[in-house]
Amino acid sequence: MATVGSFLAKPIATVVPRPSSAVASTSSFVFFNHKTNSLFRRQTIPKRLFSAVRVKAGATSPGKVGTPPANDEKVIKIHSGEEFDEALKNAKSKLVVAEFATSKSDHSNKIYPFMVELSRTCNDVVFLLVMGDESDKTRELCRREKIEKVPHFSFYKSMEKIHEEEGIEPDQLMGDVLYYGDNHSAVVQLHGRPDVEKLIEENRTGGKMIVLDVGLKHCGPCVKVYPTVLKLSRSMAETVVFARMNGDENDSCMEFLKDMNVIEVPTFLFIKDGKICGRYVGSGKGELIGEILRYSGVRVTY
Repeated sequence: MATVGSFLAKPIATVVPRPSSAVASTSSFVFFNHKTNSLFRRQTIPKRLFSAVRVKAGATSPGKVGTPPANDEKVIKIHSGEEFDEALKNAKSKLVVAEFATSKSDHSNKIYPFMVELSRTCNDVVFLLVMGDESDKTRELCRREKIEKVPHFSFYKSMEKIHEEEGIEPDQLMGDVLYYGDNHSAVVQLHGRPDVEKLIEENRTGGKMIVLDVGLKHCGPCVKVYPTVLKLSRSMAETVVFARMNGDENDSCMEFLKDMNVIEVPTFLFIKDGKICGRYVGSGKGELIGEILRYSGVRVTY
């Protein structure tokens, strides 16, 4: 593996992709570990969730630098640190997904078409491509962003890096984009206890059940299950209100998790008529749907 110090002399290391089956179903944590002085500790249990995203013919590989072809023009090619900073600035509060790649990385070439497809469907997300071996300027940008292996995906909002991944598969990239770039979906975004109380009060009557998705910002299982939450929020809009909260967003969110005795994420709280009627812990698509139907009053047989 090449280090930052040897970046000019050697190619950036290529990440060997992780098997797509190695996906965690839950992530557990303790609120404060006095021995390690950390806020929470995570553990994961492997579980396969999604199949690969299908790619339409015509998407190019990142190795072809220069003027972007028409079929992937939504992915902005970056050739210097100045261009990169300008792109982040112009994006304002939108999610920016930047792929750092090299022309000789097979995995970069394979995953790039999936990013092109996402750029065509996720209109509220800005996609950037940086070819680390294109020039001295792109090498300097990779050094600045501390990129040691490719493909490397960095996620930014308001010019601040909020997440990063290395060696991921298409399903994880899709999950990350939906999870961190969700601004206009039917899922209500909650940022503290007052938001929860307001949502409960608004839906105390009317018969709708609230499904509150509680997770953490960098929780793999939370990211992986979120596309399912998005789909359900559209298909069940007449009977269910979907909301989510990241417990590590602020102190108010963390206090809410403690009060609700949430010790594993993702945890889904089911709230009806102003009261918590049940919960589901995990990221299994089928199990989640079954529990939502059960607590909604729909008879489910196994």
